[in-house]
Amino acid sequence: MMLISQMGYKLVDNLLTLQKTKIMLSKSIEKALNSQIKIEAESSQIYLAMACWAEVKGLEGIAGFMYKQSQEERDHMLKLIKFVNERGGHAQISELSSPHVTFGSFKEMFEELLSHEIFVSNSINELVHVTLQERDYATHNFLQWYVAEQIEEEAVARNILDKINLIGDDKGGLYLFDRDIEKLNVTTVADPTAQ
Repeated sequence: MMLISQMGYKLVDNLLTLQKTKIMLSKSIEKALNSQIKIEAESSQIYLAMACWAEVKGLEGIAGFMYKQSQEERDHMLKLIKFVNERGGHAQISELSSPHVTFGSFKEMFEELLSHEIFVSNSINELVHVTLQERDYATHNFLQWYVAEQIEEEAVARNILDKINLIGDDKGGLYLFDRDIEKLNVTTVADPTAQ
């Protein structure tokens, strides 16, 4: 009986030691990741505002596409939150900037979307740079998914703008574009399933 309780104490002692030596994020990486959490949350809000604008303009396909993108950005944010917390940091939920809620045209809206995705890519790239400087290879490895995702996001936005430019002012083309956008599928070289 005494041997079992000694083993129990030893196990608790080992767990406490393990918890103290738990690999933690540096404060600078934790801060940078929290900044990215905010960017992903704002991205979700931007897509949501675009979805609302498109929906009230009768562009149901574009609205559906934007609602889906909004949820995707929220999922990106949650993935970062879980990572920060699991690595011994503390994910921070902060106040968000208000997105634009009106657009001159659906083309203008997609141009803003591309511009925002480029901003997000630059932010991710800077975050990757910080992890390399600090030799935090676990976080660097985790962020590679975001790097590949941003290649895809930019490719989708550029592909959509190419289609919009082809349509021009053709209302029939807009109708078909709105109908087909939810089925849009862009494969990039960053996609591991691409051949």
